[in-house]
Amino acid sequence: QVQLVQSGGGKVQAGGSLTLSCAASGSIFSINVMGWYRQAPGKQRELVAAITRGGRTNYQDSVKGRFTISRDNAKNTVYLQMNSLKPEDTAVYYCNLVQGSGTLYDYWGQGTQVTVSS
Repeated sequence: QVQLVQSGGGKVQAGGSLTLSCAASGSIFSINVMGWYRQAPGKQRELVAAITRGGRTNYQDSVKGRFTISRDNAKNTVYLQMNSLKPEDTAVYYCNLVQGSGTLYDYWGQGTQVTVSS
């Protein structure tokens, strides 16, 4: 089993910055992908950014140039630095870890609220 514990988030004015962290523990494979998703009220959960253990990243178009995903493999921790925040970034943010070969195993953090006021 894998546990993901998130920290960070909160309220900020438009143009501000926040950092999210997510620490993974348990049976973590050497090959995995960690990422951040978000879900706004009335909307589906969507991918924000993801990063492989080797450092390859993928971003949703709306956050490119504003958000940066990074990870510390020694700590099994993934970060999301969010700059130039906009009201439309308001959502519950979830950490995610996917690992496995053949069968993929999907794990989620507890979620954290990010609120950006105009």
